Amino acid sequence: MYKKEKTEKLKSNIKYLIKSRGETQISLCSSSGLTRTTIYNILEGRVVNVQQSTIRKISDFFGVSYKEIETVDFEEREVIESSVSLLGNMNPAAVPIIKENSLVQSLDKRIGELVATHPLTYFFGTACNLIGVLLENEIKGVNESGDLLIVKKGLSNSNKEKLVYDKTTKGLFITTESCCCSDEVLVIGEIVEERFNG
Repeated sequence: MYKKEKTEKLKSNIKYLIKSRGETQISLCSSSGLTRTTIYNILEGRVVNVQQSTIRKISDFFGVSYKEIETVDFEEREVIESSVSLLGNMNPAAVPIIKENSLVQSLDKRIGELVATHPLTYFFGTACNLIGVLLENEIKGVNESGDLLIVKKGLSNSNKEKLVYDKTTKGLFITTESCCCSDEVLVIGEIVEERFNG
């Protein structure tokens, strides 16, 4: 019975986190390395005993505690925390800072791994799958070397600013066009905050 309760809690937390963080099952799968079948089976209640490595990948993606995702009701807790204080009571998210020259090699690594190997900054707000990109070259007319861009990793179909890597020039640029990875470009993700050097 205990395993079934944990699986139910995991299922409801995944559903809540996907909805509240503006994610989709596809973004969860592509960023965490899990298959759509795995996520589908968990959400449909077809799995009684979810592998620990799967739980860790899901909790890493959302930036939540691996232990709590099976035992705590996140929706209930966040409602309570946000109603206790006008400013909320959210801990800042740790964001790994990646230098521009090692950005492309770092993209396939999970946030949990990057946090352990890179310097950190903090982001105050609802966040998951964030990286800090430390610019070493200017982005003409927009950002200078030394600026830090907080980026939500992965593809985005919104019209917000996106950081994109041009494989031909080996440089970064910013666009609001919807674009996807191709032989010419690699979409780093949506810019959620800019911190200017100086």
